[in-house]
Amino acid sequence: MPPRKKKQSTLTRPLTPQEAFESFLSFSHRDPHSFLGLHTDDGGLTVRVFRPNAKKVTVLFEGKEVELVQFNSSGLFETFIPESGHQGPYRVKVEYSSDRIFTYWDPYAFWPTLGEVDLYLLGEGNHARLHEKLGAHFKNWQGVDGFSFAVWAPGAKSVSVVGDFNGWDGRLHTMRCMGNSGIWELFIPELQQGSNYKFEIHAQNGQCLLKADPYAFATEHPPLTASVIYESKYQFRDQEWMERRAKHDCLRRPLSIYEVHLESWRRIPEEGNRPLTYQELAYQLGDYVKEMGFTHVEFMPVMEHPFGGSWGYQVTSYFAPTSRFGKPDDFKFLVDYLHQQGIGVILDWVPAHFPKDAFSLGRFDGTALYEHLDPKQGEHPDWGTYVFNFGRNEVRNFLLSNALFWLSEYHIDGLRLDAVASMLYLDYSRKEGEWVPNIHGGRENLEAIHFLKQLNELAFTQFPGVLMIAEESTAWPGVSRPTYTGGLGFGFKWNMGWMHDTLHYFSRDPIYRKHDHNNLTFGFLYAWSENFILPISHDEVVHGKGSLIDKMPGDRWQKFANLRALLAYMWAHPGKKLLFMGSEFGQFKEWNHDQSLDWHLTQWADHWRSMDLVKDLNKVYKENPAFWEADVDSSGFQWVDASNGDENIVAFLRKSPSTGRQILVAANFSPVIRTNYRVGVPKPGYYKEVMNTDSHIYGGSNFGNNGGLNSTDMAFHGLPNSIVMSLPPLAVIWLEVP
Repeated sequence: MPPRKKKQSTLTRPLTPQEAFESFLSFSHRDPHSFLGLHTDDGGLTVRVFRPNAKKVTVLFEGKEVELVQFNSSGLFETFIPESGHQGPYRVKVEYSSDRIFTYWDPYAFWPTLGEVDLYLLGEGNHARLHEKLGAHFKNWQGVDGFSFAVWAPGAKSVSVVGDFNGWDGRLHTMRCMGNSGIWELFIPELQQGSNYKFEIHAQNGQCLLKADPYAFATEHPPLTASVIYESKYQFRDQEWMERRAKHDCLRRPLSIYEVHLESWRRIPEEGNRPLTYQELAYQLGDYVKEMGFTHVEFMPVMEHPFGGSWGYQVTSYFAPTSRFGKPDDFKFLVDYLHQQGIGVILDWVPAHFPKDAFSLGRFDGTALYEHLDPKQGEHPDWGTYVFNFGRNEVRNFLLSNALFWLSEYHIDGLRLDAVASMLYLDYSRKEGEWVPNIHGGRENLEAIHFLKQLNELAFTQFPGVLMIAEESTAWPGVSRPTYTGGLGFGFKWNMGWMHDTLHYFSRDPIYRKHDHNNLTFGFLYAWSENFILPISHDEVVHGKGSLIDKMPGDRWQKFANLRALLAYMWAHPGKKLLFMGSEFGQFKEWNHDQSLDWHLTQWADHWRSMDLVKDLNKVYKENPAFWEADVDSSGFQWVDASNGDENIVAFLRKSPSTGRQILVAANFSPVIRTNYRVGVPKPGYYKEVMNTDSHIYGGSNFGNNGGLNSTDMAFHGLPNSIVMSLPPLAVIWLEVP
């Protein structure tokens, strides 16, 4: 190949308008592409390159090297080439006084990477896959590999991409604003995956803000806060799971959820007490959950968050799984492995609020962009965080895109929305005068309601079989009812009332439980008003509340007996199940997010027998459609004995309408053995004992009914037959109806 010919510049006059260049230098120019790069001018081409501290700049195209002339000492180089007809990308060679020379593709020679349709849909708030446009994305653009960058910052004077690839110098990669959209865009060729970056935003008030990318797919390890250029290469192998999931009617399937905080589920003391990586969790957690028989895991938020003490609920990078445990593809491997073990994955998702960290979403472009400016609307008094402005199309679009991103890109099976009540009510945790009514003068957050309905409609339309779950602690009607009937459109709602009432009852000494018998029975008045999940979650074992077993009254034996009875009662009760990690083996210490669960306890009989109980509860539960087929309507339940508060006894039937199978549940929540206890039953025959929490294999006293008993034709409890049974102390028995 012959050597390039060097062509000297023909520049005889300054080409750059002084006003435009001064605007660029002061970070107030909204379209640097309009004068940097290559431009047709007076029958030729004008080329401008900005390189501060450079000694010499040359452009390379058409087999030629054209040296540029320095406009002034600030670093602008330019030339006019009268005869050239070159169009498209070209390379630039830069020489410094230190004899350092490098070449690069000029980013100001490339067309915009966003189209009018993208900008229109963003403005409308209807771009469901906005994460594919904003943020950093690999592209082969005009024949050159690189990464496109785009960010929404309508209040900015100027925005630059800065990172370890340009010395964090905001002058080198300034972005252009795409019309009136507020979107800033730039294509940077030849960037490498793994590079750290942020956006340098110059606000109208003169502030210079260094912000992480709201759409970043990866981040630095906290406490570092840069976004990381990341392009996933992972190929899922869970097609069978995904196809099967799409055919499921979640309401009429078994659902038994194990709630997990990834950082504290298990740690390695021999290696500085470090938490497990995503890949280690895949094998250890996956195999454990499969052995225990849970159908799903629910992860407390995995989205990147700087403060570990928030447990993930103060999210700063909504599109990036936390880098604490590995890379994004490692998290995909965890999800994929769980699916291959037959285990679904639910993520906690936090659209209600976000933290005020300076590098994150708050006051993103110097204005209240993602949040309301008025603290009566835009700040959460309980958590010291900002509240999303759900009335702004672009903000709503950000959250919708984020939810669909996890469901599509990570094959997540469900989202559990945190703190939904705080979204629904404008006066949530606020006193009179501290909140702004809606346009009708009411306390309902109409914009948030619209967002939730839109979210659920999109999720169920695009991802059949997905779980959409609300943590909603008030009596808001229709949370888990379809939007076309006026509901919010969720598939399930946490039954916080059941949780509070049940834990209150079980924390009482049995001698006083008769005074709280209504805590067991009241929940059945509204048990089918929503599609409920019964949650014993992380919130019940922190902040001085004590662990689940430590809430139980009595000596050690009674504590474990009460725990066994509670769990068996919960598994038999209408509603899907959720249990926080550690509760299955009776951890006595309150949960600490900085420490591993006390797995050493499982070497002791009381604890591993408790695990065996949960394992068997899940097994029998899944094998018997009477427990889950009609969870969401009253056809799956019938009271047998609801009024025996004096003896702390309840009895009821669970039913499978499609098969006719039934399970009789009898519970004795007193420490007294009840012999010769007559219970009404629906059919004559032999009633086989399929669960007895007092069995010796679970650490009980082994009192029961020798595996089952025959009925008599004596009517009782309004039923045509009855059985006379023995009820063990602090125990629950399940009997299979013949």
